[in-house]
Amino acid sequence: MKNECASATIGLQTKIVWQEGDRLAVRSDGLQTEKRILQTCVRLFLENGYRQTTMLQILKEAQVSSSSFQNIFHSKDGVLMELVKFMFENQFGMARNTAGAALPPVYVYAVETALQITLTELNENLRQIYLEAYTQEHLLDYIQRATAQELYRIFGPYQPELTEQDFYELELGSAGLMRGYMANPCTAEFTLERKLNKFLTLALRGYKVPEDELQKVLSFVAGLDMRSIAQSVMEDLFRRLAMRYEFSLDGLLPRG
Repeated sequence: MKNECASATIGLQTKIVWQEGDRLAVRSDGLQTEKRILQTCVRLFLENGYRQTTMLQILKEAQVSSSSFQNIFHSKDGVLMELVKFMFENQFGMARNTAGAALPPVYVYAVETALQITLTELNENLRQIYLEAYTQEHLLDYIQRATAQELYRIFGPYQPELTEQDFYELELGSAGLMRGYMANPCTAEFTLERKLNKFLTLALRGYKVPEDELQKVLSFVAGLDMRSIAQSVMEDLFRRLAMRYEFSLDGLLPRG
């Protein structure tokens, strides 16, 4: 009887070990699949454009089944959400590095929004990614709510009577401004410098930044080589993305 009990116990323990091993294998396979999908989508979105990239292309080049893809991202929009979250989580930090710790927070806002607009001038397919982010309802809601927290911290001192909810409602308008300026490419007449000046003037006046400080912020941004900074920021963003999901960036980065 004791031998039977011992055998049953060993059999149960072995089964548990196998089951745990199976679960670990499934998780590992899922992570590898996620990495392949992200690498494929980053490349296709940058090479072909978000709207021109089809699910069939993604599945074929990532070598995944439709069911595996849907289990992880549900849809192409789900991949875009992952990329947008990553980009917006990192952009304000990069803007702080550019503005410098000694300057007031309003400079960080000016640099971060100027970077977003400039990034869309580097590559038309990158412009398309940003426009999708500012158009799709669930993506735009994420951007607006995340940005509202930063706005409250940055512009709260100018309007201390406002709450974070108030800044969320103001961001509904400034996000519309952002999308409008992103959607219209620069021309010989409407240069990047003019575009940034117009956007920042409207946005900072809307957030009640005093006129003398506003002019200092505009002069600061005008003195930056925004195209070179945006190129460096874009490369850094995608390097961080590649490190997070352990894939190669060879041939993926668009050049300005």
